[in-house]
Amino acid sequence: MNSEWIKALSQLEADATPAVMITVVDERGSTPRNAGAKMLVSANERFDTIGGGHLEHKSIKIARAMLEEKQSQPRLERFSLGASLGQCCGGATTLLFEPLNTGIVQIVLFGAGHVGRALVPILATLPCRIRWVDAREEEFPATLPEGVEKVVNEFPVDEIAQQPADSYFIVMTHNHQLDQELSEAILKRNDFKYFGLIGSETKRKKFEHRLKAKGFDDTLLERMTCPMGIPEVKGKLPAEIAVSVAGEVIAQYNAAFGAESKPPIETAAVERLAI
Repeated sequence: MNSEWIKALSQLEADATPAVMITVVDERGSTPRNAGAKMLVSANERFDTIGGGHLEHKSIKIARAMLEEKQSQPRLERFSLGASLGQCCGGATTLLFEPLNTGIVQIVLFGAGHVGRALVPILATLPCRIRWVDAREEEFPATLPEGVEKVVNEFPVDEIAQQPADSYFIVMTHNHQLDQELSEAILKRNDFKYFGLIGSETKRKKFEHRLKAKGFDDTLLERMTCPMGIPEVKGKLPAEIAVSVAGEVIAQYNAAFGAESKPPIETAAVERLAI
């Protein structure tokens, strides 16, 4: 048995890379691969095979469309296989498309101070992958929770351009000037799912004044959440702030629950394919 997809699955899960698992769940007549054959498809790679040819090409196209549309529900597709180039399959096959890692929230957290150290362990218990950035290596704890990547970078702003679209950005550094530089870079991208900046209403007003002077408009500034956290939590202790911010993150990614209009398993019309 080819185990390429098994090895790839482990790596994709470790990296929290969205992918689609394609499985042959039914075969009728002559088909390229038997039931149980699998392949994995990510946005840029594919692993293993379900037989090649037009069927595989069409399947990869479907899988990548699901990734692009951020679908999270599995679906079935049934195909009738036609003859081409002297090869006559004449059978039919049913494929199951299962999205993987699509519900994982990608968080980039800047700042390893008291609040950051209280917040990261909470976020690590959620369906999140955290990239924790600070220039001061000594501020990080000796051990990190699973799903947390420590990034020591003298120039934290450089990290922003490397993150995927729909990331969650949390800024809570020890330096207001750095907070502003990070805020500018994040807002310029304008493709984030959430951007939270630690601070008071006074800090927000100061930042808004400076950002408007640099050409940022009100619509864009409204996407910046500052102060962060659930308003009902008034405490100032690092643990209290951390719980408040984590609650806001949960509320943000929960907002999309139930919004998908497709049924859990979609049965497409039978297609004729040359393979």
